[in-house]
Amino acid sequence: MSDAALPALLFRLANAAALVGWGLLLVAPRWRVTRHVVGNGALPLVLAAAYTVCIGYHYLSAHGGEGGFGSLAEVAALFQDPWALLAGWVHYLCFDLAVGAWALRDAQRRSLPHLLLVPALVLTFLLGPVGLLLYAGLRRFYPTPALAT
Repeated sequence: MSDAALPALLFRLANAAALVGWGLLLVAPRWRVTRHVVGNGALPLVLAAAYTVCIGYHYLSAHGGEGGFGSLAEVAALFQDPWALLAGWVHYLCFDLAVGAWALRDAQRRSLPHLLLVPALVLTFLLGPVGLLLYAGLRRFYPTPALAT
């Protein structure tokens, strides 16, 4: 397998895993499997582990000293390495899915109708912070239920 083939394969696998998670959040929000695979954070943690491997591989490789986070030019240089680029992508997949899982749990706790949540989930999947912003607006209309005493 070539140097670029393994990151490309892992990219496809990470995307497939994230798509399964998002599909569960969108179409089967109360299913036991959804709660165990996504809702409890298991799938985001798998993606977090994949991120750790990818970024570790980058920093242990010959490209480990290239780029950084101090300027846009350094970030661009960092992402010239396929392993760092893959790590960056998996980072997005992991955190966006974790935000989606949190939003689902929070919406269920607030009794927010799932159909109102769906646009926020779709936007979180596609545009991360835009979906989070929409959900933050929605949750203002559905306060947390008072705790029973």
